[in-house]
Amino acid sequence: MPPTITADQSNLAPPLSTPSVSSAAALSARMDRLPVARHLWVLVFLISLGGFFEVYDLIFTGYIAPGMEKSGLLQTTTEAFFGFQGIAGFIAATFAGLFVGTFGFGWLPDRYGRRAVFTFSLLWHSVGSAFMAFQHTAEGVVLWRFITGIGVGIEIVTIDSYVTELVPQHMRGRAMAFNQMVMFAAAPVAAILSYWLVPTTVLGIDGWRWVVLIGSLGAVVVWFIRRAVPESPRWLALQGRVEEGERVVGKIEAAVERQCGRPLPPPLPAIELPKRVKASFAELWQPPYRSRLIMLVIFNFCQAIGYYGFANRVPTLLIGQGITVTKSLLYSFVIAIALPVGPLLAMLYADKVQRKWLIVGAALAVIVFGLLFSQMKGVLSLIVLGVLISIAGQTISVCYHAYQSELFPTGVRCRANGLVYSASRAGAMMSGFLIAFLLRDFGVAGVFAGVTVCMLIVAIAVGVFGPKTNGLRLEEISH
Repeated sequence: MPPTITADQSNLAPPLSTPSVSSAAALSARMDRLPVARHLWVLVFLISLGGFFEVYDLIFTGYIAPGMEKSGLLQTTTEAFFGFQGIAGFIAATFAGLFVGTFGFGWLPDRYGRRAVFTFSLLWHSVGSAFMAFQHTAEGVVLWRFITGIGVGIEIVTIDSYVTELVPQHMRGRAMAFNQMVMFAAAPVAAILSYWLVPTTVLGIDGWRWVVLIGSLGAVVVWFIRRAVPESPRWLALQGRVEEGERVVGKIEAAVERQCGRPLPPPLPAIELPKRVKASFAELWQPPYRSRLIMLVIFNFCQAIGYYGFANRVPTLLIGQGITVTKSLLYSFVIAIALPVGPLLAMLYADKVQRKWLIVGAALAVIVFGLLFSQMKGVLSLIVLGVLISIAGQTISVCYHAYQSELFPTGVRCRANGLVYSASRAGAMMSGFLIAFLLRDFGVAGVFAGVTVCMLIVAIAVGVFGPKTNGLRLEEISH
């Protein structure tokens, strides 16, 4: 049944007194007509600050690995495939926690709200990191890495939906690119801090522990900053909290109108979606969501192996190509600079080129640059190709974070994101063991052969089965 569309020609829609699907549709229509303004960018920036430390936490995994090995805490490779005394076990614990957070707790933001869960998960991550930094056994480090990963997993799911719901459809691609740029600015920060601290001991404490603690303390600071971000009005309306949603939208409208210096355009026609009794897991297995869900599960599993197979092993891969440990950390910092550059470039075209084709093109680019990387020995060529792989990988990241959030309705958006994201976490968890195996038996060339297979599956899954989303309102895509 096609969606019912009703027009409202007033600049500011009148308050709605009864909670209903109509109230959610009306608030969405008001949000979607907003012009791009500084206030919207500020909201995205504040949410992204929380994500900054999420990425910092994920990225330093590879950078602190040499320090953990040097201290005798963990080993580079292990005899057993599932050896939890090695770096692969540490990486696996990270993504096992992320899997539990996304799959097991992805429903929390749909139940309790984007803002509350975002705050909760940020504090969880901060406390978990602090405990991990003071562990002195491999088992203790792996355990607290797993616990920390759960909080990070919940945060990831929440951020994507939060950003998607707070901005109009004509800036979703750019907003997510900006979000990723701010978040991945953490990559060079983690890399340079690791370069300075990992080879040293400060106040009798191993440098890698300082890298972890800095991220933990920073997350606490951001918690105070992000209190200025409102709850998603789309979520509030679906919960029957219409008056709260009205207040949020009213404040956003007033700020945008003030900054634009002209009256806002009339709200767009309200798109009425069918009523649902309650948001449920079963709804995701009904058309059209079922095919989207399967496609994204396959995509997430394979892209995680391809992406983290490189990102979490940059220093190790450079060492495998003949670079010393100290220089590998320095060169990794140079490569890491490209991580926020990729999203910055994506802001130029994220809303102009279909996101599905950007994902396909970037996946093919990772294949080409990765195979070239595996054949190079010169420092300059390794750095240039490493940067190009990072930019291509970040293009995939920017596009799919926006893409998978668009494909599901507000009532089950976080639940669906959590489910498909859990496949990514499972893939990333396996990547540590798989890359260690390929590196041990086949060298750097074997690593990128595995990456090639995964990225080919990514390109086929999205290119053949992914729907188009650019410029469409969330309600249109949901239907």
